[in-house]
Amino acid sequence: MSEQARKTAEALEYLTGFGNEHSSEAVPGALPIGRNSPQRAPLGLYAEQLSGSAFTEPRTHNRRSWLYRIRPSAAHPPFTRIDNGALRSAPFTESVADPNRLRWNPLPEPAPGTDFLSGLWTLGGNGDAAQRAGMAIHLYAANADMTDRVLSDSDGELLIVPERGGLLLRTELGLLAARPGDMALIPRGVRFRVELLDADARGYVCENYGQPFELPNLGPIGANGLAAARDFQAPVAAYEDSERPTEVINKFCGNLWSATYDHSPLDVVAWHGSHVPYVYDMRRFNVLGSISYDHPDPSIFTVLTSPSDTPGLAGVDFVVFAPRWLVGEDTFRPPYFHRNVMSEYMGLIEGAYDAKAEGFVPGGGSLHNMMSAHGPDHETFERASAAELKPQKIDDGLAFMFETRWPITATAQAAGADHLQRGYDDVWQGLQRHFRA
Repeated sequence: MSEQARKTAEALEYLTGFGNEHSSEAVPGALPIGRNSPQRAPLGLYAEQLSGSAFTEPRTHNRRSWLYRIRPSAAHPPFTRIDNGALRSAPFTESVADPNRLRWNPLPEPAPGTDFLSGLWTLGGNGDAAQRAGMAIHLYAANADMTDRVLSDSDGELLIVPERGGLLLRTELGLLAARPGDMALIPRGVRFRVELLDADARGYVCENYGQPFELPNLGPIGANGLAAARDFQAPVAAYEDSERPTEVINKFCGNLWSATYDHSPLDVVAWHGSHVPYVYDMRRFNVLGSISYDHPDPSIFTVLTSPSDTPGLAGVDFVVFAPRWLVGEDTFRPPYFHRNVMSEYMGLIEGAYDAKAEGFVPGGGSLHNMMSAHGPDHETFERASAAELKPQKIDDGLAFMFETRWPITATAQAAGADHLQRGYDDVWQGLQRHFRA
């Protein structure tokens, strides 16, 4: 953590809008006008396209950015395999998918000198990274900056949810600050470095192997509601002109590969396009809900979705349970008991979650695989069943969910972790029979 990183984060400016065709230049005149690849790019820069989708995908789904950089990305030595640490990728074959409900406490504190990459710890996931299908759930705990090294993920995009401590994300396209309550997204293949804004940092990562995240369709909701496109913030161009050696780490088909460049690859002076990183303040989510009766399905809390080949069935959804009012009449207001064809991993950023009285803590998480019965614990059920149904503001917590169409297989390290709560099933043991014929 450095005071300089904090000052940098506080002074950041952003471009706004989700999925926009943005353009930015750190030096006036660096961005060519009227063409993408002129015979000589301005200011002696190299023109390079970064494609996050196939060339021939429909225009509405196409993601690409043109970068104007000091050196082309092609100028690098060979990559060699390095140790993956606690990072794992799909297919997850070291253990079997478990129908039991699982819950974890936060990660243990990391050893001194642990940066974001070294602090990544894989909980589980599904699909196949090489086939660009499925997702993985990681947690991170760090207490040091990534110094003279950067990371890129060829397997998928990284959705980062800080829970403790802020992050300064230095990307090829510019800088983002992500603090608890924010989420940040690094697109597939974009290189970045993480610096800490506080003494340490902890949080969650969803690695999406499939289609890029997009805003969900609103259907009968209409034109407005849920996450607003204008609340997503993209970086302005910022570059490093550094000649010192920099380690570039590429996550490729589940493994980490490393090459040492003789310069920083974060040397993009100007860019334009739609394949860009962004940050979003989850407290800006426009929560919609019932103003008559019943608890709507949690799909109304979807911030972003990664569509699959079946309409309405997501490869992964990112869902946030933001502050909101509950006013339903004759209604059990916490999330109802249910079994779901989707699989759910839930994390907590701050405060408490309204379906669990205890045991679900910030930095921890729960996994309810497909058709695993879950819902409010005994204490929550008893309290909510007897509560006076006056308008109630839920503003003492911020929770989220990664929801996916496929079962989530926990890694061996997650299934055997010391911070796995062995007695999670006990939270439902006090539920009594009340039936009267």
